[in-house]
Amino acid sequence: MKIAHLYGIHDVRIEEAPRPEPGPGEVLLRIKAVGLCGSDVHYYREGAIGDAVVKEPLVGGHEFSAQIAALGPGVAGLKVGQAVAVDPARSCGQCEFCRGGNPNLCPAVAFAGSPGVDGALREYVTYPGRYCYPLPPNLNYDDGAVLEPLGIAIHAVDLGKPKPGQSVAVLGCGPIGLLTIQMARVAGASRIFATEPLDYRLKAARKAGATDLFNPRREDVVAAILKATGGRGVDAVFEAAGAQETPDQSMKIAKPGGTVILVGIPTEDTTTFTASVARRKGLTIKLSRRMKEVYERAMALAAAGQVDLRSVVSHHFPLERTAEALDLLENYKDNVLKIIIEP
Repeated sequence: MKIAHLYGIHDVRIEEAPRPEPGPGEVLLRIKAVGLCGSDVHYYREGAIGDAVVKEPLVGGHEFSAQIAALGPGVAGLKVGQAVAVDPARSCGQCEFCRGGNPNLCPAVAFAGSPGVDGALREYVTYPGRYCYPLPPNLNYDDGAVLEPLGIAIHAVDLGKPKPGQSVAVLGCGPIGLLTIQMARVAGASRIFATEPLDYRLKAARKAGATDLFNPRREDVVAAILKATGGRGVDAVFEAAGAQETPDQSMKIAKPGGTVILVGIPTEDTTTFTASVARRKGLTIKLSRRMKEVYERAMALAAAGQVDLRSVVSHHFPLERTAEALDLLENYKDNVLKIIIEP
């Protein structure tokens, strides 16, 4: 089978590897769709995310869907030929944090596509059956891959807890930001402010449900949002850009007593903001870590048409062109949003 290995910065090689066989409790998956994520770009461009460093050849890709090709011993509830979405995070299920309902914080989590845990940029992979979710008939393989970033958005909105009729802001309109806008709309936000330096992404934000659009290359977004809210600020802010300036902007546009959710991953492993602003407003600041067990909710929302997963998919590439796809995503070429790799 073919497999895409990341050997180092900007060094992706398509190689041959033997097809694996499923063990007890495992299924053999024929990978059908892999969404490229900002974290994949970080590994491709920088070779690391914080202290997670690519030291050995890595198979990236954690947003994926597949067809079950074979069942290992002891697998129940799944069948050969079934289309499934796959949760990339395999938590231990036994530690204090897993038992406390926070599997996303498990210290022993094995996360597909991160250093030491190969991901889905290959034709076949074996995987524990309990992390495979059968797709509803009206969801395709692209939808199945985008369920993972939708889960990130669901978790972020769960943390922000916007109430019907409240206002929110989403800073950064990549796929995570766009899905967060959709989830804020589903949650009942009456006014959704979106900031983004790329105009084509602002247009996508409008389609996703944003009511007010601001481009930081043309205006002071903090002043503009405060003016639009009569100086009050918004109830909840979702920072999804990962830029150096957006956390500070978030604190400044949140209302006194408001909530700020930091979702984006900064290129430099630091987050800074004006402490006095956040302190005097008494803000609640939360950092969003992946997601909890929300796949069933994500599928229900997508199957019911309450969110549009396909709206964030802009490109498709074969596995052999993974490096080209990552280059396009790294440099924001060709109005790119979400790229799907089809092994």
